Amino acid sequence: MDSILLGVVFLVALALVFDFLNGFHDAANSIATAVSTRLFSPRQAVIWAAFFNVVAFFIFNHEVAKTVGKGIVDIGVVDNFVVFGALAGACAWNIITWYFGMPSSSSHALMGGLAGAALVKAGPGALIMKGILMIVAFIVISPLLGLLLGMILATIFYRLASSYTPSQVNRSFKQFQLISSAAYCVGHGGNDAQKTMGLITGLLFSAGYMQGDFRVPAWVAMACYAAMGIGTLFGGWRIVKTMGTKISKLKPIDGFSAEAAGAMSLYTASALGVPVSTTHTITGAIMGAGTIKRFSAVKWGVAGQIVWAWVLTIPGAAVIGAACYELAVLVLKR
Repeated sequence: MDSILLGVVFLVALALVFDFLNGFHDAANSIATAVSTRLFSPRQAVIWAAFFNVVAFFIFNHEVAKTVGKGIVDIGVVDNFVVFGALAGACAWNIITWYFGMPSSSSHALMGGLAGAALVKAGPGALIMKGILMIVAFIVISPLLGLLLGMILATIFYRLASSYTPSQVNRSFKQFQLISSAAYCVGHGGNDAQKTMGLITGLLFSAGYMQGDFRVPAWVAMACYAAMGIGTLFGGWRIVKTMGTKISKLKPIDGFSAEAAGAMSLYTASALGVPVSTTHTITGAIMGAGTIKRFSAVKWGVAGQIVWAWVLTIPGAAVIGAACYELAVLVLKR
């Protein structure tokens, strides 16, 4: 096996490790509402989430993967060292934020790591600012959209349920949550797994193993969905606690509203090819559903800490990604 192929195989394996960590880290996004409302036990919830993460393979196209693969940095700059820096930076940031129980964005960690490595290699000209600014804009747009939709849906459902007893409402919306949680998990898998697909496909193009139009090979898509689903099965319990109990106390009607709002946001973003943060989206939706009961129902201090994690993710992962790129070049090009 020649050195180029060996490097590609190693990086594809590392990318799948990142996808595993993505599923592990972001399991909270998929299951926190279902666990908090006691729709599922934690173990049942991760099995449910993992299954529907993988179902996304049969539903979504690869517009998000195309954005990541050729819309963030100049694909001509991408090489084994840049991809290594991106993945190492993203993996390290995921592990750090998991340890502290902070629901940061795996997506933005990957974008930050990629931008940091490319910036060190080729300077600012390597960055495609249109794509980067779109991602930065959606740091604000996705949680606000989730919050707004969460508020609207919760308001509608609370009014529709006003003539029923609390026990009837809880029982009915627990059943409805089977649909909303499945829909959200499909949307989560459909947007998040594509980011790694885009990076792997970009690597295959830069290494000369693919030519022509930018397209995601079926084996890449299947491997990424599977790795993410397996990661979800292991679940990042520290973050589940933050997402499911520390932001706002949820009833089944709140969980249904938040999941439905999150799913609507993710389906829209994936159709448009926008690599949004599923963490940001569902956090905003949970806040929106909680706010309609009373403003104090949302623990804004915890929300503020989460926002700081969001702000720091791209630059933090970029710094680590740049350092890992430099280290790889120093060790392997001596």
